[in-house]
Amino acid sequence: MATEPILAALDVAEVRRRHGLVRSSVLSSYWSLTKPEVNFLIAVTVAAAFGWVHPLSLAHFPWSSLLHTLVGTVLVASGAATLNQLIELRFDARMRRTARRPLVSGRIQPAHALCWESHSPLLAPSTWLFTTNALASLLSIFTLLGYLFLYTPLKRKTPLCTLIGALPVPRRR
Repeated sequence: MATEPILAALDVAEVRRRHGLVRSSVLSSYWSLTKPEVNFLIAVTVAAAFGWVHPLSLAHFPWSSLLHTLVGTVLVASGAATLNQLIELRFDARMRRTARRPLVSGRIQPAHALCWESHSPLLAPSTWLFTTNALASLLSIFTLLGYLFLYTPLKRKTPLCTLIGALPVPRRR
């Protein structure tokens, strides 16, 4: 008799745990769709370059500009990663290395992925247009288009695609 409330509490906890796992699995699939490991490396590189270009003391450092730059960069990179996986879906299904990706494995439907990430590559350039400058906005659009429509198709044809995928853009002072 005294154990019935404990058993009922265990059942509720078990249901919550199961639902939490399902929810976290879906969120994890969407998170992995954006290639967070690659985005982390991109963000670290951008932050280092930003700090190198702005060698000011911490008191005068443009922290808000750094934040806008990092957020915009990660948004563009996340959107590019997701759109790349949509474009490459049939090729990714053939390779063992990419067969476990969320789109290929069916954990996320292509239409859902498109809805999930189609805003990111558009949000960053429009944000940069108002927070930094038009050149940064335009360069992000060219970077996204170059990645999706030059690098992505060329990577199956030539290793020279890396030059396009890693195209450095000189900065004017």
